[in-house]
Amino acid sequence: MTLFKKQQAPEGRDTPIETSDLHTITGHSIHPPFPDGYEEIVLGMGCFWGVERLFWQQDGVYVTAAGYAGGTTPNPTYKETCTGLTGHTEVVKVVYDPQRISLEKLLNTFWEQHDPTQGNRQGNDIGSQYRSAIFTTTDVQLNAALQSAEKFQAALDNAGKGRITTEIKPLDVFYYAEAYHQQYLDKNPGGYCGLKGTGVTCPIG
Repeated sequence: MTLFKKQQAPEGRDTPIETSDLHTITGHSIHPPFPDGYEEIVLGMGCFWGVERLFWQQDGVYVTAAGYAGGTTPNPTYKETCTGLTGHTEVVKVVYDPQRISLEKLLNTFWEQHDPTQGNRQGNDIGSQYRSAIFTTTDVQLNAALQSAEKFQAALDNAGKGRITTEIKPLDVFYYAEAYHQQYLDKNPGGYCGLKGTGVTCPIG
């Protein structure tokens, strides 16, 4: 459940907003085409700065990019997304080599490194733009994400924690965030990172 109403959504624009090209850590382009056989998944865990760093550090991840997904406004800006009216949540596109890192490992990291029970917030960051989300690009990813949620919910139940509120569905559109958001914590090592898990171990990966 989100906080925005579609009729209130900003109009957006027909063309993408300006962003960067090369990833400051990997040196690869954050835009497709990506190498054959690589896969993409889009993950929302609150503020995308810390989330992007979390995944670019994973061995087998080719490139990451901060952006927006899950809403109605085309080509939204950060300012528009922060109103909560675009319907988007802050996300990170993760492009990975499935021969080097498994989908289960990525999902394990996703579940353990944030609190997926908080609804339209993550810690002190409040609003639908900070909601937990998994946007998949294949049927295999969708099924694995749903199954992993069931397994992690059982672990949360055993620990006396709440119910998962994570939005899990196929990706509609991923919009790249502005250049200054890309690899933000590489450019600003002392910058804000609000990632905090529940302390519950996810039994996959």
